[in-house]
Amino acid sequence: MNITDLLHVNINCSDFERSRAFYEMLGFKLLMPVQPEGSGDVAEAVGMTSYKVHGALMKHPEGFVIDLLQWQEPGDDQPPYSKLNHLGLGRIAFVSSDIDADIETLRENGVEFLSANPAAVPGPRGSTTRFICFRDPDGTILELVDMGTMTS
Repeated sequence: MNITDLLHVNINCSDFERSRAFYEMLGFKLLMPVQPEGSGDVAEAVGMTSYKVHGALMKHPEGFVIDLLQWQEPGDDQPPYSKLNHLGLGRIAFVSSDIDADIETLRENGVEFLSANPAAVPGPRGSTTRFICFRDPDGTILELVDMGTMTS
C-alpha cells in the first residue's frame, strides 16, 4: 500500500445550508463546491448510475477537510445511526485546545450533547484526556477531545 494521507471525511446531510452554517461554527470554510451531477464512471465510482447532489468540500484552518453532501437524487431521508456501537464509522473526533470554551459555544448554539459533561480518562504518559460527544444538525455524532497536559 502507498497511502500517504487522509484526504477528507464525507458527511451526508439533509439540508446543506443548515449543515454548512453548523460546520462553519466549528471553524470550517468553503474550499470548493462539488459537481452537482454525476453519471458514467463518476457515478459508478460511488456505486450509482447517476446522481444529483448539493455540497462542498470544506477545510478547517488546521488543514483537515470534510466533504459535506446533501444527496438529492437518489435521496435518502433515513436518520444517521443513533448509537456509536454500530458497524462502520462511528464518529469524527476533533482535538480542542479549550474544550470548556468550545462546549460553552456549542451549548449557546443549541447543540445536543450525549452527556452533560466531558468524561476524563487516563491519557498517555500520565496525562488526563477529556472528551465529550455531540450531534450535528442531522444527528451525526462528533467528538471534542482535550488531550491534556503531559506530566512526564
